[in-house]
Amino acid sequence: MSLAFHTTQSTFSDPGELAHLYTGLPRDPAQLACITRDLLIHRMEGELFGHTHPADRLHNDAETRYTDDILRILVARNDAPLDQRREVGDRFVGTCRDFALLHVSLLRHAGVPARVRVGFADYFGSDGFHVDHVVTEYWDDGRGWLLADAELADPLLTDHWKPGFDPMDVPRDRFLVAGEAWRAIREDGADPETFGLHPPEQGPFWGERYVCGNIRLDLAALNKVETLLWDVWGDAEGEPGDPLPEPARLFYDRVAPVVSGTISFDAVRTLFAEDDVLRTPRTVTCYAPFNGPSRVTLR
Repeated sequence: MSLAFHTTQSTFSDPGELAHLYTGLPRDPAQLACITRDLLIHRMEGELFGHTHPADRLHNDAETRYTDDILRILVARNDAPLDQRREVGDRFVGTCRDFALLHVSLLRHAGVPARVRVGFADYFGSDGFHVDHVVTEYWDDGRGWLLADAELADPLLTDHWKPGFDPMDVPRDRFLVAGEAWRAIREDGADPETFGLHPPEQGPFWGERYVCGNIRLDLAALNKVETLLWDVWGDAEGEPGDPLPEPARLFYDRVAPVVSGTISFDAVRTLFAEDDVLRTPRTVTCYAPFNGPSRVTLR
């Protein structure tokens, strides 16, 4: 049941009327990661590629929630087949979430079970900080669920970051899904200041409040609701950096094991369906980094 669920498209990953663009693409996860990498560029990668993103693309591309809309933007800039590497100026200017979502969309179309996972990576630097990140989790018939980072599927990126592993098999101690990050803090004494969008000296987006926000996003993604990373709902409304009250800590102590380790399909489906705090509502608050907050009704 779980594999079948993760082989079908979600509202967010569905290419819709542009599914024909996927015709003839390979089934191999690594090849699909390379195709994804060659269509997208991260908002923060301009300098690495010697490119300055136009302001409208920098501000607006990554506000695109749905794969069919991502594909429309790509085709409008260059209508070549998707397996043709795009010049940097023709690429979609996104975030890690967009790399993972497009990769998952391609995998599901090819019949490979796949899902988006939200958590923290330690391989974008050498200072021990675990940065907010999103990757693909895909099913390998011989080994089960593997983590893949399509954002690294280019020698330029692996040469720059030197992660020391195959991007199609990310070690689970190098990328901690959000539930594992929470347990590392609460059960193993990890420093909450080493988890977030950036270290504390750069702003308030770190620590327990940030990690539990990613738990919510990861649970939603496991249920094929792959929202933007800055879509917020329920009790997550609050000032970044504010300490979590103890009842909230105890609540996420109970939630974290459900979304970490060996995932129980029934458990994540039940938790998402029955908990009004965790379940994504039809309308969310979007705290867009460049465009400011707004209320958005999802498809």
